Amino acid sequence: MITTPLCTLLGIAHPMLNASMAGTATGELAAAVSEAGGFGMIGGTNPDGAAWVREQIRIARSLTARPFGVGFISSFPDTDELARVALEEGVAAVNHSFADPTPFVAPAHAAGVKVFAQVQTLAQAIAAARAGVDVVIAQGGEAGGHAGTLGTFALLPAVVDAVAPIPVVAAGGIADGRGLAAALLLGAQGAWMGTRFVTSHEWGGPSWEQEAVLAATSDDTVQTRLYDLIAERPFPAGNPDRMLRNAFIDRWSGRESEIPAHREALQAEVAAGHERADLAVAGVSAGVSAGLIASARPAGEIVREIVQEAETLLRERPGMLLG
Repeated sequence: MITTPLCTLLGIAHPMLNASMAGTATGELAAAVSEAGGFGMIGGTNPDGAAWVREQIRIARSLTARPFGVGFISSFPDTDELARVALEEGVAAVNHSFADPTPFVAPAHAAGVKVFAQVQTLAQAIAAARAGVDVVIAQGGEAGGHAGTLGTFALLPAVVDAVAPIPVVAAGGIADGRGLAAALLLGAQGAWMGTRFVTSHEWGGPSWEQEAVLAATSDDTVQTRLYDLIAERPFPAGNPDRMLRNAFIDRWSGRESEIPAHREALQAEVAAGHERADLAVAGVSAGVSAGLIASARPAGEIVREIVQEAETLLRERPGMLLG
C-alpha cells in the first residue's frame, strides 16, 4: 500500500484528494472520497453562501466518520464568513486558493484545523510556507478551472525543494495511476484531482457538463479569462480558467477590451446558454486530463482504481527499467 507522511498527517489510507470544486464538490462527493480512504473536499465557495457550506459539511458527516475538509476561492469577498462556518463545524482541514493564506492560518490552527494553500508559482509556495500552512498544493496550468500557466511536473519538484519539510500535493493533469505515481516520484506526497471527479457519480454539477467532459480529448481545452471578465468575478488576472473550447470563446478571444461595452448582453447570452445547455456558448471548466477519462464512475471506485494502478506501476516499472 502507498503511504506518505501526508497520509499520517491527515489520518487517511491513500494519498488522494478531490479538488474543492466550487459549489459542485458536495458533501456527498467528499464523503465518498473519504470513505474510500482518500481525503474528501467540499467546494465551499458557492452561490448560496454559508448556509450551503454548513449543510454540505453535515451531509458529509452523516455519510462518513473519516476526516474531510472544505476549500475556498479566497479572493472572493465572502471567504471570511464561509471559512468561519467550516471552523465552527470542526472540519479536519481548509484550503485557500488565489489569495494570501496568511490571515486564515492562525484562526484555523486555533480551532485545531489544518490549512492547505493551493499555489501556482514558486514565490506563492514560499510565501505560503512562511505563513505556516500545513500542506502546499502545487497546481500546474494543466488543471481544469482556474490555475496558473506553469506546467505541473516542472513546478512540482521546485516547490517540493523550496518548502521542505512541508508536504506538497500535486495538482493539474492527473487523472489516473500513472499521474499519481509520477507525482510521487517527483517528491509529492499526494495528488489533488478535479476533472477526474467531475466524472464521478457524486459530482454536484449538471449532467450535460459531465457528459461534455467525458466526450472531450486532451486537445479540447483552452485557458481563458473571458467568462470571468463578463461576470466580473474576482479571480486574479494570472489565474485564467481552463475550459472546453467553444464557438463563444473563439468569437471573443482577443476582443476582451470590448466586453465592458457589451457586458449586459453577454451576461444574458451566457446565462441563456447555460439554461439550454448549449455547449457552443456555455462555459465548461475541464482540465487537459479530460482526455484520459473514459466513463463516469462512483468516486470510491475512482480512488481505489487509481491507487491500485499507481501501486502496480511503482512496484513493477522500476524493475523493467533497471533490470
